[in-house]
Amino acid sequence: MGIVSFFKEAGEKLFGHKDAEAAAAAAAQAPSQAELQERSAQANRAAASAIEGYIGTQKLSADGLNVEFDGASSTVTVAGVAPDQSTKEKILLCCGNVTGVAQVNDMMTVAQPADESQYHTVVRGDTLSAIAKKFYGNANAYPKIFEANKPMLSHPDKIYPGQLLRIPPA
Repeated sequence: MGIVSFFKEAGEKLFGHKDAEAAAAAAAQAPSQAELQERSAQANRAAASAIEGYIGTQKLSADGLNVEFDGASSTVTVAGVAPDQSTKEKILLCCGNVTGVAQVNDMMTVAQPADESQYHTVVRGDTLSAIAKKFYGNANAYPKIFEANKPMLSHPDKIYPGQLLRIPPA
């Protein structure tokens, strides 16, 4: 458990910046503080719902999964019991590799604990082979990283700067 940091400008576009700008403009015209707070709460619930839906599309699940979003701090809080460490880490990545999310507050537990993975933030010019060489000493070990990040990765060549990847233990 803890806080995992992400690049706010990188990731899946589940809720657009135009929606956020429209919500901010509407909030600026709100006649009361109560209405402003309600609009903010609605936007946070919609974002949390979009992230939870994205987790579902990746065919990941956890008992009692609860996703909350705080737009003011760009933080997702996720709780629940994942069946294994791999699923937990993939859920955390689904929550954080979303445009507009700067950090994930990990409140999840695991039914079957195992060694935790390391993480790597992709930078310009990175390839899975280069990352495998760095972590495992063997560029040909890239399929291990690719498999560890499925289904979020659909192809080994489709990684992007700012993306956070799981690097499972050797």
